[in-house]
Amino acid sequence: MEKLPLTRAGQQMLDAELKRLKSVERPAVIRAISEAREHGDLSENAEYHAAREKQSFIEGRIKELESILSRADVIDTSKMSGSIKFGATVKLVDEDTDEERTYQIVGEAEADLEKGLLNLKSPLARALIGKDEGDTVTVRTPGGERNYEILEIQYI
Repeated sequence: MEKLPLTRAGQQMLDAELKRLKSVERPAVIRAISEAREHGDLSENAEYHAAREKQSFIEGRIKELESILSRADVIDTSKMSGSIKFGATVKLVDEDTDEERTYQIVGEAEADLEKGLLNLKSPLARALIGKDEGDTVTVRTPGGERNYEILEIQYI
C-alpha cells in the first residue's frame, strides 16, 4: 500500500473534515431522508432523491478521507532546511511578468492552488525540487514555457 505524504497541517485539515462529515453532515442527511420519506411516494419525491444523492457523496468522501489518513506519511516540515523538497514554502517571481507567488509543496490530497498549496506531482513542483534560492526554473505549461526565479525557501 502506497504511503501518501502529508504535512501536519494537511493531516489536521483532512481529519477536521472527516469529523465534520461524520458528526454534522451525516446525521443531517439522515434526518433529511427520514423527513422526505414521511412525505409519501418516494418515486416522485425530489427531496428524497436529493438527500440520497447527498448521502452517497458524503459516504464516498468519508471512505476517501479514511483511506488517505490511514496511508498518510505525516512529515514535520518545521525541522527541515536546505534546498527545496516536500513541505517547502517557496517564494517565486515570474521572470516574464514580475509577478510574485508563494507556494507550499504538499501532498496530492491537500493540494489547493487557490490557497497556495502546490501538488508535489505538478510540473512546477517537480521543477522546483532540489533547487536553491537564486536558481531559475523553466516549466512547460499549456500556454508555453514559463521561467521562475526562486526568491526564498522556508520550512514552516
